Amino acid sequence: MTYELAVGDRAYSSWSLRGWLLLEAFGLPVHTRRAQMRTPAFPALLEEFPPACTVPALRMPEGVATDSLAIAEELAQRHPEAGHWPDDPAARVLARSIVAEMHSGHAALRTACPMNLRTAWRMPAPTEAVAADLDRIVSLWRRARGMGGEGPWLFGRFCAADAFHAPVAARIAGYGLPVPDDAAAYVEAQMTAEPFRRWRAMGLVDGPDQEVYAMDLERAPWPFEPARTGRPSEGPPANARCPYSGEAVTHFMAFDGRVWGFCNAFCRDKTAADPLAWPEFRALL
Repeated sequence: MTYELAVGDRAYSSWSLRGWLLLEAFGLPVHTRRAQMRTPAFPALLEEFPPACTVPALRMPEGVATDSLAIAEELAQRHPEAGHWPDDPAARVLARSIVAEMHSGHAALRTACPMNLRTAWRMPAPTEAVAADLDRIVSLWRRARGMGGEGPWLFGRFCAADAFHAPVAARIAGYGLPVPDDAAAYVEAQMTAEPFRRWRAMGLVDGPDQEVYAMDLERAPWPFEPARTGRPSEGPPANARCPYSGEAVTHFMAFDGRVWGFCNAFCRDKTAADPLAWPEFRALL
């Protein structure tokens, strides 16, 4: 079955990112419904996912899961082969614990550093409270990675704990927050993983800037920009069908010395933002 997921602005909604990664990063099919927050479209979308009052909200045959932690547990129960939790019982206990702590804690970091995937900021030294949150997070990452063996992920392979910590990694990257080298390596693994790159590419083009997320800080380049991007262009394209929908192409992008076609502006623009993050587009190349 294909799940239906309600999300908010991809550039800003950290909880939406968590919910989406719990499906996309585990190979579970999902149809995403997005509405811009702080507009009438947002409550209108939520009305279609009762009893949700915020995002993410995941529709399944028996009802709607209305919280990212509930989504994680439901998906893990329905798809045990997907690997949402570590196999080792001790690792699983820790994974669930740090997910729950992320779900309810680290308020100072969240408040001072709202997630914004459209820009980065040069932030002065963090406050004592933010520094304490960072120290706690780094200590948990070290404990988890000590149980997971080799590899960049917390428990050796990407699991729900990594999905829940992706927005934290984005905050560390986006505000240039100081962390030790091992934590910086984990942040880089998060920011360069293909699912995250696809989410950010969509976040760059799925609506206007939300001024409420503007900061009184100097802007900085996003530290993990893709090496290659595309740009809107005129036809004729090298392909007749959109690589995502299979429909006839109407919008065009120049990349790799050729012109490529897509069925709508969003398909074109999300691809142009990070062309090599999309398996469907890479297949055309």
